[in-house]
Amino acid sequence: MTQKYPSVLLENAVNEFSKLPGIGRKTALRLVLHMLKREQTEVSIFGKAIVDLRMNVRYCKHCHNICDDELCNICGDPRRDNSLVCVVENLKEVMAIENTGQFRGLYHVLGGIISPMDGIGPSDLQIDSLVQRAANGSMQECILALRTTMEGDTTNFYIYRKLAGIDLKISVIARGISLGDEIEYADEITLGRSIVNRRSFQDSFKV
Repeated sequence: MTQKYPSVLLENAVNEFSKLPGIGRKTALRLVLHMLKREQTEVSIFGKAIVDLRMNVRYCKHCHNICDDELCNICGDPRRDNSLVCVVENLKEVMAIENTGQFRGLYHVLGGIISPMDGIGPSDLQIDSLVQRAANGSMQECILALRTTMEGDTTNFYIYRKLAGIDLKISVIARGISLGDEIEYADEITLGRSIVNRRSFQDSFKV
């Protein structure tokens, strides 16, 4: 049964909130009603923050992480080991790995993983820029830290093949994370150990 709303403005707001991932129409209505209870100034600040994010967001010119300047705080930190680069799917994985305190290298954010079912191919990801970083010579080890799914493994193998001609150690995080789990949901201890106990990508074929 179609929900009837007493106001077109209310319905329009519910429609927009319900477009967010994991937000159904009931939850969207609850959020909208919550916003109506807030002061107009608070709602204006909320709306401005979203608009500013979309209009002014920048991406690090080295690793493609979200940032406010040309370089993210991690790439701009002279204490980080620039010979060690961890390849991740997106910002959420960077945050998850950073929370472990076990990694002091740099990152490379792909912006997704290869998924033909979703229409995402290698050219849609930041893979060519990763190859360029590796070819520049400062990178000595590339750690593949993608989700342990068919799509993640496919992306790992594609990157491995693209980097094959470069003098570089290619490793993959230990499978302490259950098959199919996403990096961002792993607990910090398990994720930290999987980084520390990483192994050669070639050895990962031997299961």
